[in-house]
Amino acid sequence: MTHPLLTDRQALALHRARASALFLQQEVADEVQERLLEVNKTFTAPVVVTAFPNLWPNFPTIADDDTLALELGVHDLVIHALALHWANDPVGQLVQCRRALRPDGLFMGFMFGGQTLHELRASLAEAETEVTGGLSPRVLPMGEIRDLGGLLGRAGFALPVADSFTKTVLYESALHLMRDLRAMGEGNALAARLRRPTRRAVLMRAAEIYHQRFATTEGRIPATFDIICLTGWAPHETQQKPLRPGSAATRLADALNVAQSPLSDQKG
Repeated sequence: MTHPLLTDRQALALHRARASALFLQQEVADEVQERLLEVNKTFTAPVVVTAFPNLWPNFPTIADDDTLALELGVHDLVIHALALHWANDPVGQLVQCRRALRPDGLFMGFMFGGQTLHELRASLAEAETEVTGGLSPRVLPMGEIRDLGGLLGRAGFALPVADSFTKTVLYESALHLMRDLRAMGEGNALAARLRRPTRRAVLMRAAEIYHQRFATTEGRIPATFDIICLTGWAPHETQQKPLRPGSAATRLADALNVAQSPLSDQKG
């Protein structure tokens, strides 16, 4: 069964070709360097999956095409650098990266998470509904960290970990933010997007709502970028194995010398 494509890859390539504001891509490159310093291992055959190879001068790079230019079992480190959110098949991308790793090879994948641009998304949705009476596809569907972490296991990674960090950027207005998104190469490249310009009345109303709801005391508007990192290893016999449920000799609460509390649905 053929599923409709999420991303218009041709439009995405055009957007990226015009990109000039790559500070979030650079943030990820810096984050990778910091994380690698914490790994007690030397990597000799790395590769980075990226749309912006100039940001990775010390690494071999490949494009984030639907079919990645990776050979089986060649690499000991694969980095997927802030492009997974545009993948038509994210699990397929993870599987390809997993197969490209040698045993005990490391994968790190970065993507925008579900809280990214929540202010802009809410403002645009309200404005478009108010002005036109309907909604059109404008923003990528972005997963939450728990769901995305589960993809690592589906792709065959061992010792999977999902974590995130948030960058909040202040702008003069929502219109300035939208202009910066285009400069990042992150403009609307959804295959189902409208093929005509957004009505000016929608944009102006969205900017007004954004300012009313989210502006700081200084009159600037915050834009949230939720960046999720997925980390996993190619299985190897030397890796730690998880204990069977119920086999632990000591409760975690006792080891930490804290009181044990029942789980709740409340997020921290």
